[in-house]
This record gives sequence, C-alpha cells and structure tokens, in this order.
Amino acid sequence: MSRRGRGKWIAKSAVALAAAIAIIPALWTLLNAFKNRVDLVTPTPLLIFHPTLDNILYVLGRESVTAGLINSILVSGASVLIGMVLGLPAAYAVARYPIKWADDIQFFVLSLRFLPPVAVAIPLMVIWLDLGLYDSRVALIATYTLLTLSSIVWLAVPAFKRVPKEVEEAAKVDGYGPYAIFFLIALPIASRSLIGAVAFSFVLVWNEFLIALMLTTSDAKTLPIVASELTQLGRDVPWGILNASVILLSLPPLLFIGILSGFLNSVIKKKA
Repeated sequence: MSRRGRGKWIAKSAVALAAAIAIIPALWTLLNAFKNRVDLVTPTPLLIFHPTLDNILYVLGRESVTAGLINSILVSGASVLIGMVLGLPAAYAVARYPIKWADDIQFFVLSLRFLPPVAVAIPLMVIWLDLGLYDSRVALIATYTLLTLSSIVWLAVPAFKRVPKEVEEAAKVDGYGPYAIFFLIALPIASRSLIGAVAFSFVLVWNEFLIALMLTTSDAKTLPIVASELTQLGRDVPWGILNASVILLSLPPLLFIGILSGFLNSVIKKKA
C-alpha cells in the first residue's frame, strides 16, 4: 500500500471510530428505553430482549413532560427566531460594512459565550424577580435570546464574508438597494452556512439546563429540567424511564435539523 493510500485508510478509520463513539451510546440509550427493569439491571448487557413501551408511555403520559415540551418548543423557537431577525442583519453589517471596532464587536459577541452560565443566571434572576417576570416564558425567551444572538452573529459573519462582492456589486448596477441585496442576494448565497448557525443555536438553547434551572420553578420549566426530575434518590433509579426521557429530549432537535436540511436541499434543487 502506498503512503497516500495508507493515509486515506488511516483517515477513514479515524472518522469511522469517531462516528462509532458518537453513535453507539445513542443506540444503546434507544435500546434501554424499550427494556424492562429486569433486563436493564442484569450484569450481562442484553442485545436480545422482549421490548416494552411502558417507559415511553410513562414519560409521555406525565403532564409535567407535556408542559415542559411545550415550554421548550415555545421558548427555544421564539429565542432562535428573534436571534435570526436581529443577528443576521447585524452579522451582515459587520461583514460588509467594516468599521474601526468591527473586530472588537465580534470578540465581544463571542465573549458572551465565555461566561459560565451561573454568572449570567444570577444577575438575570435578580432582574426578573424585580420585574415580576421570574418563572415566565418571557424571561426565558429574553435570556435565551442573548445566547442565540451571540451564536448566530459569531457564525454568520464568516458566512457573509464568503459571499462574492462581485455579485453584490453587479446587483447594485442593476438597481438593487441594500435591503434587496441582503434579502435576495446575500441570504440565499450564504443560506447553507446560516442554516447551520440557526440549527446550532436551537440545539444550544434546547439543551440549556443550568440557566433554566435557576430562572424557573414550576410554570416555565423546560424539558431538560423535567427530564432531570424523573430520577429518584437511592438505589431505585428508573433507568428505563430515564433513557426514554433522553430519547424524547433528543427528538425535537433532530426533527428541527432534518426539516432545515430538507428545506435547504429543496432550495438548492430549485436553483439548479
């Protein structure tokens, strides 16, 4: 085998190993969600067993899970939407109309992700308590918007910088204004990277735990908080229920990313 062929084989093996490390735990969790307690606590892991839907039905039948799912969908969806409306034009302005402080602005936006969640949650908790908005969807949406806004701006600036300036200059010659260039030229060309930024922001706030834990008590609990409450202290841990809750928690982001990917593919096919 030549040196080049050996390098390709090593690269493919590394990719396959990384994929296995990521996929095997998810598949094992999926299997455990359909196991009885006896099959879960056995010393020897079982690959062949009698599946049951009791764990899934138990999770779906709880009112707290339904309320948490609704809260998560509304809060995550609204914060991502607001982050898109505010963040994409801001990112385009930074990418296309550079100013003296453009790099400082990008670093400041990125630095918002450097802060530990508790450093963000504690002052915000005091603010929402003073405003009477603690444990409300409005407070969570406003808080999560800070996360989505920083992520979308950070990821969208390079995407807009990759849009050829010649295309925008040709659009100006054809009489397009700045808003038309942004919506009809820059957004479609950078759509692939932008959809990735939106998907990343959605997954980020969907899985957020500590901030939601500190800013909610009952009414605005999100699904990660509700899922964490399904466990019990002591040795009697409901592993089947916990695995089922993990699967339920993972499905909405996967569906969201699948819908975005399908939308992007349909747009690309229409252009082709």
